[in-house]
Amino acid sequence: MSDQTQDKVSKPRGRPSEFNHEMALEAALNVFWAQGYEGTSMADLTIALGINKPSIYAAFGNKETLFKKALGKYAQQHVRVLPEALNAPTAKQTVEAFLTHAARLLTNPDTPKGCLIVQGALACSEDANTIHALLADHRKNLEAAFAKRFDLAKVQGDLNMRTDSTALAKLVTTVQQGMSVQAKSGTSKDELLAVAKLLLQSNVFG
Repeated sequence: MSDQTQDKVSKPRGRPSEFNHEMALEAALNVFWAQGYEGTSMADLTIALGINKPSIYAAFGNKETLFKKALGKYAQQHVRVLPEALNAPTAKQTVEAFLTHAARLLTNPDTPKGCLIVQGALACSEDANTIHALLADHRKNLEAAFAKRFDLAKVQGDLNMRTDSTALAKLVTTVQQGMSVQAKSGTSKDELLAVAKLLLQSNVFG
């Protein structure tokens, strides 16, 4: 085989006529999820999507834009449990639903381990400040949602009025983020559920 023929075989194709935008975005999501934002190169993306760089730019924009779209897909698919959890009858049931779902998602054998929102921000350099800030905003919004739910629980008599809703929200989200790091290093679902159980047995939830 000539070098020219070899190049044709090994180089990623341009955008094929049967290109499926959603499948390609799912492939990009999985790469970012497994490797983080900065750990993912354009070469990784061309391999995963099966198209060349100009075709990626044409379909999704640059790497940063593609990550934002992948993050949106991740939130749509895997964070949809949050509203249901926040509407649970008690604060304890809210946290239990959230952390139970997290333990299952973070260790799902059909997807990369860990949480994209956590893993994506690890080791971000100054060149990725926009992505770092974006993911930090997601975490802050999650904390705010829990703090609001805990404030309601205090009004309803479900939590002690002296409970610091903001601190409790940060505790819950910090546990979830730690579970993500643990899952990435091989911790099992049952081990993560045991961590969640310890939190739920704390005096704060009665």
